[in-house]
Amino acid sequence: MSRFAERVRSLPRLGLGVSTEYGAGDAPGALDVAALRAAHPAYAGFLELGVEVAKGLDAHAARWVAAGLPTTYHFLDVNLDEPDDLDPTWLAALTRLARGAGAAWLCGDAGWWHFGARDRNHMLLLPPVLTASAADALADGIVALREATGFEVLPETPPGQVFVGDLDLMPFFARVCERADTGLLLDCAHLAIYQRVMGRAPTDGLDAFPLDRVVELHVAGGTEGEVDGYRFVEDDHVPRLLPATWDIYRHVAARAPNLKAVVFECERNPLAACVAPFAQVAEVWR
Repeated sequence: MSRFAERVRSLPRLGLGVSTEYGAGDAPGALDVAALRAAHPAYAGFLELGVEVAKGLDAHAARWVAAGLPTTYHFLDVNLDEPDDLDPTWLAALTRLARGAGAAWLCGDAGWWHFGARDRNHMLLLPPVLTASAADALADGIVALREATGFEVLPETPPGQVFVGDLDLMPFFARVCERADTGLLLDCAHLAIYQRVMGRAPTDGLDAFPLDRVVELHVAGGTEGEVDGYRFVEDDHVPRLLPATWDIYRHVAARAPNLKAVVFECERNPLAACVAPFAQVAEVWR
């Protein structure tokens, strides 16, 4: 038995939650997470805090934390495959923020949040290069972050429109999970985009992935677009989930024995637009 199989038992079952990042709650028509919890507490069991250490928490997140409500910490500023990114100053600040928020675990897209040195003016998100050596480097970074902070670290399948490397996405993350002995945050919308790019059905390859590693799921809406004949899906977190995202969510939620949390990413949409899809998300897991 892996140590993860033992550690995952101690992680709390958070239920359904929502996500935020600095300033999201101030956008016109944004979701009021406090109002969501007051009106529909089952849909706001926890708040996933999207954090850049340089920014910290905004007023909305700070009020949630001050109320002692459950959280997870979603990093937005670290390339896990680059050892220099885990510098002592950043690690100390992240640990302080996560502990202060009472985070259940750390998680975040396992890609490139910046190119070159970390800089607030040079933030982006690109998927990792899908090779064995990149998977091993990513896994080693996860272990280092887990050991430095004491938190479980869940890599997230990242978004992307172009992928390079000789591995498919899910075998890549299976290797990461095995080497790092870690769980996974599977973003159903991100995976749906990947499968579309690769010309595959939404759930292709999932039965070969060790779904007992899935601790958290993300679901979010996307918008189909076309530019100069190129068709794509924009991962814009609208409250309308595409059919492929639903297919993946239903498939994994029914087969992931260690699933502890599901986030419906709808942070920049009004409450009224989110209630109906939240009910559908809840019903699938139930």
